[in-house]
Order: sequence, then C-alpha cells, then structure tokens
Amino acid sequence: METSTNMRITTQRQVILEELAKVTSHPTANEVYDMVRRRLPRIGLGTVYRNLDLMAESGMILKIEVGGTQKRFDATTTPHYHIRCLECGRVNDIDMDFQSEINDAAADASHYQIFSHHIEFTGVCPMCAKQERHALAN
Repeated sequence: METSTNMRITTQRQVILEELAKVTSHPTANEVYDMVRRRLPRIGLGTVYRNLDLMAESGMILKIEVGGTQKRFDATTTPHYHIRCLECGRVNDIDMDFQSEINDAAADASHYQIFSHHIEFTGVCPMCAKQERHALAN
C-alpha cells in the first residue's frame, strides 16, 4: 500500500500511524516506541525514530517542535493550534478556528511570501492549576 505521497505503507508504519491516531497526547518518539512495541515487540527504537521522521517529511503526520522540549508527533495533519503546559510539559490541541488571515497580515508587514504559520500557546493546564491550588491551601 502507498499513500498519496508515494510513501510505501509498511506494517511498521501502519502500526505507528494507528497508535498515533489513538491518542491526543502528542507523544514523543520514545512514547510512540513504547506504544508500538506492545504490538510489534521486535521493533527497534531507531526504526521508530526513522519512520516518524520519514512520515513527518511526507506529510502523513505532524512533527511538533514546541519550545524547549522533545519533538512530539500528531496524527492530525490539518492546520490547528497547540498549547503547552509550562509546569508539566503536556501538549494539547486547542479547539479553535485556524486563523489563516494571519498569513496575509504577516505578508503585508514583512513583504515575504507567507506559506504557513505555527503558533504555540503556553499556560498552565487544569491538572497543574488544581495541584497548585491544593498546595496553596495546605
């Protein structure tokens, strides 16, 4: 089987894609490896890393490079935004419309030909905020 990008879908790539699509946690390569290894016990960490990079380069998945953390991977390839918790490092999707007009504003301000943009929101996730409130109360 091949994708529209002409990348052959091996069993390993299919399992990586299926496991990545099951989660919304934007796992690191090591976390993907742990997930895939349950189904393919003999797969090597290097194989997972290599396939993740190839799949990201081909557009099958997204490689997310958020501030100062390990690369993370996302099965959702349509344009969308992410938010990173400053406390625990968790990365989530934000359910909001993609702001394509930002490209036009950036093009007007810079005279560059703009193709896309990546915005990373940062904050404190609800779990960490709850722990902070609990710690302050004690």
